[in-house]
Amino acid sequence: MISVKNIIKHYQRKPVLNDLTVNIEKGKITAIIGSNGSGKSTFLSIMSRLIEGDSGQVLLDKKALKSFNNNDLAKRLAILRQTNYINLKITVAELVAFGRFPHHQGRLTQNDQDKITQALAYMELEEIKDCFLDELSGGQLQRAFIAMILAQDTDYILLDEPLNNLDMKHSVQIMQILRRLVKDFNKTIILVIHDINFASCYADNIVALKEGKIIANGNVDEVVKEEVLSKIYDMPIKIETYQGRKICNYFDPQEQIHCETAHKLLSK
Repeated sequence: MISVKNIIKHYQRKPVLNDLTVNIEKGKITAIIGSNGSGKSTFLSIMSRLIEGDSGQVLLDKKALKSFNNNDLAKRLAILRQTNYINLKITVAELVAFGRFPHHQGRLTQNDQDKITQALAYMELEEIKDCFLDELSGGQLQRAFIAMILAQDTDYILLDEPLNNLDMKHSVQIMQILRRLVKDFNKTIILVIHDINFASCYADNIVALKEGKIIANGNVDEVVKEEVLSKIYDMPIKIETYQGRKICNYFDPQEQIHCETAHKLLSK
């Protein structure tokens, strides 16, 4: 479990995170949602030790995150940032092999090779493993980075906007893969995500932020409520149920009628 206790963070004296306290359940997908500027990425970065909070602490399985050395932490926790750019002419297989570095420190063992092969197979990348990264589509590239994280073989996986720049088909594929990682390997996945319907349909738990504060925290049924989401996003959101899943409808048909009427008046 990751325990976040009383985290505060300022940028240029402006509060970004205001006394955040939350426990991230192990073996689950936890989605962090909120509008732009709510502190989601900063929160994830502090949980991964990419940046430090001004005060408070983060515990990884009851041990202070700051007490881990870098290599030991990399064996326990992996993070995939929102923007991943590698200025190297490398293949998919070579990228995935980077995930094993905390384990082999430059000397690949047979176990490392097996982990790389397994990650490529799990992400269905075997046919393109010898392709260079600049030859891949957006969906293939994202799968390759996730395969690298899978090869790293950590209990905790943190993802910052993993669906960015992906179309609907590839977004669904990535979310299905994340669910399989939890089911097949008992991974703990924490992701920042802007699409509340993906959070509702694929996450187990949701942490909702607004202006650096936790507005709601709990399972999907506890957080995906009209009054909660409307407060977070400052707009009316209706909740509908389809095949047992909660779908957030933020389209107001009455507003569309008003817009169409205004357009007709302006076009005369």
